[in-house]
Amino acid sequence: MPFYAAQQTMKASQFLISTLKEAPADAEVASHQLMMRAGMIKKLGAGIYTYMPMGLRVIRKVEAIVREEMNRAGAIELTMPVVQPSELWQETGRFEKMGPELLRIQDRHGRDFVVQPTSEEVVTDIARQELRSYKQLPKNLYQIQTKFRDERRPRFGLMRGREFTMKDAYSFDRDTDAAKASYQVMAQAYRAIFDRFGLRYRAVAADSGAIGGDLSEEFQVIAATGEDAIVYCPTSDYAANMEKAEALAPQPSRPAATQPLVKTPTPGKSTCAEVAELLGLPLTKTIKSLVLATDELNNEGVIVKSQIWLLLVRGDHDMNEVKVGKLPGFEKGFRFATIAEIENHFGCKPGYLGPIGLQKPLKIVIDREVAVMADWVCGANAVDFHMTGANWGRDLPEPDLVADIRNVVAGDMSPDGKGVLAIERGIEVGHIFYLGTKYSQAMSATFLAEDGKPKHFEMGCYGIGITRLPAAAIEQNHDAEGIIWPDALAPFTVVVCPIGPDRSPDVKAAADKLYADLLAAGVDVILDDRGERPGAMFADWELIGVPHRVTIGDKGLKDGLVEYQHRRDTEAQKVAVGDVLAALKEKLGMLPQP
Repeated sequence: MPFYAAQQTMKASQFLISTLKEAPADAEVASHQLMMRAGMIKKLGAGIYTYMPMGLRVIRKVEAIVREEMNRAGAIELTMPVVQPSELWQETGRFEKMGPELLRIQDRHGRDFVVQPTSEEVVTDIARQELRSYKQLPKNLYQIQTKFRDERRPRFGLMRGREFTMKDAYSFDRDTDAAKASYQVMAQAYRAIFDRFGLRYRAVAADSGAIGGDLSEEFQVIAATGEDAIVYCPTSDYAANMEKAEALAPQPSRPAATQPLVKTPTPGKSTCAEVAELLGLPLTKTIKSLVLATDELNNEGVIVKSQIWLLLVRGDHDMNEVKVGKLPGFEKGFRFATIAEIENHFGCKPGYLGPIGLQKPLKIVIDREVAVMADWVCGANAVDFHMTGANWGRDLPEPDLVADIRNVVAGDMSPDGKGVLAIERGIEVGHIFYLGTKYSQAMSATFLAEDGKPKHFEMGCYGIGITRLPAAAIEQNHDAEGIIWPDALAPFTVVVCPIGPDRSPDVKAAADKLYADLLAAGVDVILDDRGERPGAMFADWELIGVPHRVTIGDKGLKDGLVEYQHRRDTEAQKVAVGDVLAALKEKLGMLPQP
């Protein structure tokens, strides 16, 4: 039964419908514009919104699906405080490390608190108090709760707000194998959740950061306006985000040099694309230079020594910072070199840098594709000049390291060997992650293992952006008229639109009867009894995005007909009055399958 089926009857005159003809000027993306125009959200402050009744119905439906599938997977719901004492966050070091996104506040006694952006510390504190024995494991605790992150530039409405609602879950297990099993349970639960939303999505392998390992997946709703690049193979199951996707090592070996090394004038041309065009060469013959620095710090956090690195990728490729961060020497972090450091090592300003003729030695890391290039073009470390015909071994020594340091591009071979890669845009709305003992060790959260000795919990965390999900759904499903909700997420599944019910008792009676029949059948329906003109009434419901509309007019009733139109249909279809209830049930999947 739909979530709202047991609630009070709903007529438009009783409800709060507050549509706008124009979106506010600061609404940039479609979801922000349409949620404001459809009266689903109202801005209170930067990145802070009131969820109006129409929008709240959508959010409640998201919550209901998430709650049902989490419960089915064996997770246990609780609610943790929005305001949390800083002591727990100081145990993990995140009170200092998290930065300005963590909103820190003080009470009247001068004690420090945080407004939670997530709840690893609090849930770990619960576990260390309540879960004392391996016999109590596994456990998965989840909440659907308000979060706050003090974004520097909140934008795009609910896509990147400061206050939001998230479902966050945390699993506790006795060992790695058990934790991986809990992770897989959540992976399947998330697929069930996103299948029920009725959205096109991909579960993609994600980078697991400093913790390492391969157990991390993002759930991305496919949308052309998405901030994230999703890499996938159309002919296999491979999918990963851009940070994680591997660029396979090229197959051919390096060709022999065929050109002399020449310092070639390139006046005013500082980018690879400009140089390639000037020289009449393909961009794939050029090499892009990126200069990084890694710092050695003393106990006070002051830099005592810096190592300068030159990273080289092919001119048509981009460096992948996550991949670089995992290379030997970069594990503790890196930064881009300063202008002074660059000029000190290259004797030249950026735009004309290259590995030949350096002023001071540095370490060179090159991408796998660069390793098999011959007769390539790079900066000459002199303004308005580039080196052409450069070759490894002959013109400069072999690099210190060859590694995969670039973003993949469409057409690269898939890492599973089953085709070539394609790239599309996505909006991250869920993330599942194996944590290991990162928090349990920091907070001394242990249980008694079977051997009677204390052991740290193996943990996982699993998030879904409850209030971000509707915005992502709209980015994927809208047209010039407004929102197009999937049935599972729509604020109302069916709207009954009588034309002139105040002038025609027959129209009013037919609309009331269909409305009552749909309610009795458990359909989430609203009756528009406002007496609006047809054009204004239809425009409202198209903007709001109710997927199924039945229009009842005096002329059609005389022929025993009403009109049905799905939100995606360009024209309405006539349905006999006596058949419309069954037809709607069939379209809503409510009839028993043969």
